[in-house]
Amino acid sequence: MFPAKIDELPADYLKSVGEIFAVFDTQDSGNISYGVSVDGRRYFVKTAGDPEKTPAPARQEAIRRAGRLAAEVEHDVLPAYHGLIETPWGPALVFDWREGEHLRTQLARFQALSADEITEALNQLYDLHDVLSSAGWVEGDFYDGSLLYDFATWQLTVVDLDDYRPGAYRNDMGRMFGSSRFMAPEQFELGADIDDRTTAYVMARAGLVLLADGALDRPAFRGTDAQYAVLHEAVTTRYPSYQAFYSAWLEASSM
Repeated sequence: MFPAKIDELPADYLKSVGEIFAVFDTQDSGNISYGVSVDGRRYFVKTAGDPEKTPAPARQEAIRRAGRLAAEVEHDVLPAYHGLIETPWGPALVFDWREGEHLRTQLARFQALSADEITEALNQLYDLHDVLSSAGWVEGDFYDGSLLYDFATWQLTVVDLDDYRPGAYRNDMGRMFGSSRFMAPEQFELGADIDDRTTAYVMARAGLVLLADGALDRPAFRGTDAQYAVLHEAVTTRYPSYQAFYSAWLEASSM
């Protein structure tokens, strides 16, 4: 229902076809996003923001990359994707709107859930990354702000995968984008390889943050001994691949 190209600014176009009920314009990235209701259905529209504000080319490239990922990968925790619109601000992506609280601001509330509820969310997150890894996508800038959680329905949603890349790559930044609580050592090292081993490390850190508030010591961890052993290995001696990590997690969680 959305066109492939518009001549108006994104906000003007969205106002002409529906009602904007939310604007997200304070993101560190410079992206500007909208919640819009069209014919009784809600959508989330993400743009690269004002092209006069730098670094616009990098933001636009990231949006296009996120569109490619969304077109290639479907999963229950990803909002349905409705395509890319070319606008005077560059590409805009259209997704279904998902209800939920950003865990960046509601992390303590999420951590107060039962260990079983948190583990179920982790299982969904890890399954998504198995699908992404199998499709060749490598993690980039994942942290608690990438997660929405609907506390009423237990629905996890993963968003903002703009910095995921198709295939292994080299760290060309030094200290990469992201929260240090989730990042792998190679994400701080210029020239280091970033691959699915990185994805495994970051996902293990996510498990430790959600089930132990980031602590690596066993007493803080609310999961099982077997699950702890998997996460501990993932952030110390490391697994050789994401699949190896995920297989170990599935085996530990079935005990």
